Amino acid sequence: MAPSPVAVSNEIEVLRHQARVTQRVMRLNVEAISHEESLIQPQPAGNCLNWVIGHLVFAYELIFPLLGKPVMGEGRLKPYARHSSPLKDSAEAVPLQELLVAFDKASERVDAGLAGLATKKLDEPAPYSPTNDPKETVRSLLASISFHQAYHAGQTGLLRRVVGKPGAIA
Repeated sequence: MAPSPVAVSNEIEVLRHQARVTQRVMRLNVEAISHEESLIQPQPAGNCLNWVIGHLVFAYELIFPLLGKPVMGEGRLKPYARHSSPLKDSAEAVPLQELLVAFDKASERVDAGLAGLATKKLDEPAPYSPTNDPKETVRSLLASISFHQAYHAGQTGLLRRVVGKPGAIA
């Protein structure tokens, strides 16, 4: 049995809400952090705050086509791709403020894309699957991306403490 149009509409609104909360959490966690601080690597391993923010932008870039939005064409985001090496060379890092502007723009575009998404599109095959699931649908991909973004936004809170700042969310 297919979900009712109201349920699907609510489903899209939940995805939009989750994206807005993720953006707000990330923005609170990066407040008063400098570009230099964003490059501090957690020990003994992991990715720095700069990489996490760039990776969030990179992930949104991947879903723009299915939301009917053109890719922003940020070739500079290659160092932030999934499974890329941790940023060790500051020359490879995009300045933090540029990443934050790019994330805000990407978030606005995702929200607009979700708002205009035809409900029937949710059941279509996804253009790709991060888990190599041959049955991936647009619905399951958007749910996975939503989780992915929230997961990494949570990491920004820990990375804020790694650079010596107090927690931003009480």
